[in-house]
Order: sequence, then C-alpha cells, then structure tokens
Amino acid sequence: MLAPAETPVGVAGWPRLLLRLEGAALMAAALFAYARAGGGWGFCALLFFAPDLSMVFYLAGPRVGATAYNCAHVTFAPLLLGALGLLSGQPLLTQLALIHLAHIGFDRALGFGLKYPTAFGDTHLGRIGAARDVMRFTSAAAR
Repeated sequence: MLAPAETPVGVAGWPRLLLRLEGAALMAAALFAYARAGGGWGFCALLFFAPDLSMVFYLAGPRVGATAYNCAHVTFAPLLLGALGLLSGQPLLTQLALIHLAHIGFDRALGFGLKYPTAFGDTHLGRIGAARDVMRFTSAAAR
C-alpha cells in the first residue's frame, strides 16, 4: 500500500486537458459507431452507467474497490468484446462494447480516472471530489 507521502497526484495542466479531450473523443466515436451499428438509444441509456456498479466493491476496502473499478474502466476489455462481436457476427456484443467504451470516455472527459488503492478520489487524472477541492483551496491559500 502507498504511504500518504507516496500518494500519486495525477496529471496536471495541458496533459490533463489532452487526456480529458481524448476521453470526450472516445465517447463521441463510440456513440457514433453505436448509432451506425443500429443500437437502440433506450438500451444505451439503460446500460451506460453499468460499469459504475463496480464501485460496490469499495465496501470491501479501497484496494479491492480500486481493482474492481479499474477492471471495469479500462478500454481493452470492451475492445476485445467488440472484436469478438465483429468476428462472430454478433451485433449485440459489438453494441455492448461500444456502450462500455462510451462510458469510459465519458468518465475520462469528466476527469474520473483509474483509481489508486489509497482512496476513491485518488486517480491517474488527479484527485477528484472533496480531496481535489481541499488541495485546490490549500494551494491557493499558500500563494
């Protein structure tokens, strides 16, 4: 486990903006492909936040929660599912993969990154929530 002094602070400045724009582009591309694949928007809306169900694993602690959350929020799983759907001729698999990719892009565009095992708010894109606001306030007060 990381000691408090070793807690990663994430990406800042221009690279952070680029990563968030990349997330928005991923979401837009996945939703465009989903529309082209003939997916229904009600189905998309129903499943869009399904990867966030992984947050329930935080009840078992931040290490287990971060592992589960990260497994549900990396792109290679839906990319493999989408490839399987395309290769097998199963459009439902491809549509599920595109919804999942759109969700991941949405999260990244909002600044929700992959989690560190230290706390839910510690992500590869920086701190989120109250921890981020406290850090912003204290750094502004120090100036």
